[in-house]
Parts: sequence; structure tokens; C-alpha cells
Amino acid sequence: MPDTVTIIDNRTGKQMECPVLTGVMGPPVIDIKHLYKELGMFTYDPGYGATASCKSAITYLDGEQGVLMHRGYPIEQLAEQSTFLEVCYLLIHGELPNKREMDEWEAGIKTHTMTHEHLSRFYTGYRYDAHPMSIMGGVVNAIASYYHNTTDIQDRDQRLITAKRVIGKMPNIASKCYRYAVGLPFVYPDNSKSYVENFMNMTFSRPCEKYTPSPVAVRALDLLFILHADHEQNASTSTVRLAGSAETNPFACIAAGIATLWGKAHGGANEAVIRMLEEIGHPRNIQKYVNRAKDKDDSFRLMGFGHRVYKNYDPRATIIRKACHELLVEMNLNQPMFEIAMELERIALEDEYFISRKLYPNVDFYSGLIYQALNIPAEMFTVMFALARSAGWLAQWMELMEDDEFRIGRPRQLYTGKQIRNYVPLNKRP
Repeated sequence: MPDTVTIIDNRTGKQMECPVLTGVMGPPVIDIKHLYKELGMFTYDPGYGATASCKSAITYLDGEQGVLMHRGYPIEQLAEQSTFLEVCYLLIHGELPNKREMDEWEAGIKTHTMTHEHLSRFYTGYRYDAHPMSIMGGVVNAIASYYHNTTDIQDRDQRLITAKRVIGKMPNIASKCYRYAVGLPFVYPDNSKSYVENFMNMTFSRPCEKYTPSPVAVRALDLLFILHADHEQNASTSTVRLAGSAETNPFACIAAGIATLWGKAHGGANEAVIRMLEEIGHPRNIQKYVNRAKDKDDSFRLMGFGHRVYKNYDPRATIIRKACHELLVEMNLNQPMFEIAMELERIALEDEYFISRKLYPNVDFYSGLIYQALNIPAEMFTVMFALARSAGWLAQWMELMEDDEFRIGRPRQLYTGKQIRNYVPLNKRP
């Protein structure tokens, strides 16, 4: 007999047996989908901190142990040995490709790097100082109109084409967000280049001179894309899944994810870290800001420390800290922000206040420093995050479409408003 948990309603004496589901890894899950039908009750879980919203075979995360795996492969191995496009293939197909499959995958991505020429005019509808995430979300949503009647989301082959379209076009879209803000002409994709080299060329090249990105910079950016590719059922991924459950256009689903990622508590955190380091200004000021963060009456808090899920060191932070140091050394960059960041990390990790609360540096603490070293402005940090995370969003959306328990998402609530009352005409109200 399968394991069950008995739920008893002490008010009525009614009870029900809930199956306990066990995944490949991770804690067991109580199946409560028949709770309302049997006992007439909902569960209450603000922020869904203890709720499994779906079954997924894509990403495994153990916050207590600091583990992150994609399709069973540890993030440390993927970061060291793989490439972003190979990780994209892994997320979407479930297995690593052989040489022929990888060549076909890369070729397929390259056939979708262009966007419709009309979209180039779409950017000019934004203010010159519009936030790039606002532009990116609008453009991706607009692309839905080009594939509105030609995408059958019930067809697996068409879903795969959609994935290639999004992954192929995102560098093009992101580069234009940057170039529009700084007044540079748009650059067409060059499919003779690698994925990251193509993005950097579209972003940083000038019409009047040859541009060759540093191999160190290319590898650092590819690494960041790998680390940001997917992260289980976070806020933006859950948003994409919820939008997808309504069978909406997949580009609109990605746009919904972009909107959620923009929040400073989510993808915007790396931008907030840089703003914080700029405010601190010098290592000698760190202790003052640490003291402020510990003061419950002060609204200031240290950005880039702690994580909703990780209660141990974020494994991505360990990888990215090393990469950040290597990038600055190999490119011979004097990065004062990195010095402040390292000293802040040292002081915070020796302070009992942060140790007891398990406030370790997360991936956002160092990712912004790498972007800054690559001359990517802070406003573009979350755009870079969205470019990479779109791969995970697509994998999660495709998995949702193939779920045998597929149904539209419909969370419930604990109602705390007024009880029923009668309408009083305006002229009779006191």
C-alpha cells in the first residue's frame, strides 16, 4: 500500500487519506488535489514556500546542501565543461547531444537569429531613457503577433521551432535594447560567429572599426548564461508556466516571465548590488553599512546576500566568484568594486548576525561585477539574465505542454473581506 498522510477535520470528524508522492530526489510531497472535494477546504501557503505546483524533470535544487543540477548534471560540471547552447539543448531535450545533434541544434538556432524588419521601428516608440527591460518585454510580446496564427502549441515539432526562435532571437533583441539607449545603429546578426560572439558583436561593434571580443570575455559571458539558464520553480518560471497553462502564445509567456524577472527581488538584484557597492564607495565604509543592515530600524539592507531557497552557500556564487577574479586579472582590469565586494563578503561572513541567519552571498552578488567589467551598463544586467533564462522558461513551458495533468492554473485564497451586505442607493446613504 502506498504511503499516505491522514488529514482530519476536527470540526466535523471527517478525514481523508492523501497519497505521499516521492520524487527521484528531494522531500516527499503530499498530494492534496482532492482536499476541497473531500473536506471542503483549501490549504494556505503564502508565497508557495511549501507547495509543489508541478512535476518536473528539468532542474533539481537542494537549498540546504547548496546543490543545483540540470537533468542530473551538477552545475559545477556544466559550468566548467559545457557551453550555453549545449545547456539549452540539455534543458529542452533532456539529454546531452552527440556531435551531429549539437551541429544540427546550433544550425537550427542560427536560422532564427533575425527579427522582422518592422520590429526595428518598434524600439523608437520608447523614450530614449526607457529601462531596457521595459523595451525587451514589449518587443518579445510584439513578436507574438508575427506567429499568432502559425504556432500550434499542441504540436511538439512546432514547440521545438518556437524554442529555436526564442533562443536565436534573444541576443538580437537584447543588443538592440542597449544600442537604442546609447544611440548606436542596430547591427544584423553574423551567423559565422558563435552565439556569444554574435551577441557581443551586435552589442558593442562600431560601424567604422573592426570589433573582436576578448576570448576571456566571451567565456565569462557564456559562463554567466549557463549559470542563469534555469533555476527550478522561481517567480518568473512559475509565471511562464501559469501563463502557459492558459494556452497563450509562447512569446507572450516569455514576455510575462520578463516582466516578473524585472523585479529587484528577483532578476533585478544584480543591478541593486552594483548600486549598493557604488553607495558604499570604499572599503573603509563597509562596517558602517554592515551596522546599518543589522539595525532593524534602518531600511537599508545588503543586496546579494541570502536566498529564498539556498540556506547554504549558493553553488553558482562559488563558481562566479572565481570567474570574476580570473576575468579581472586576465583582462588586467583594476576593479575597485570587486575589492569592496570581496571585503564586504569577508566581513559579513565573519559576523555572527549573518552567519546565524545563513545570509551567504548569492549569484547576484558577483554577476553584476562581471557585467560591469565587460562594459555592460547596470540597466542591462537583467536583460542579460532574461536572455539566458529564456532557455529555462522554454524548457519548463514545453514540459508543461506535455504534462498528462495539464490544466489551467487557478490558485485559491483565504477571503478576509466583508460578509454579504445589501446595496444602498447613493441618495439614501448617510
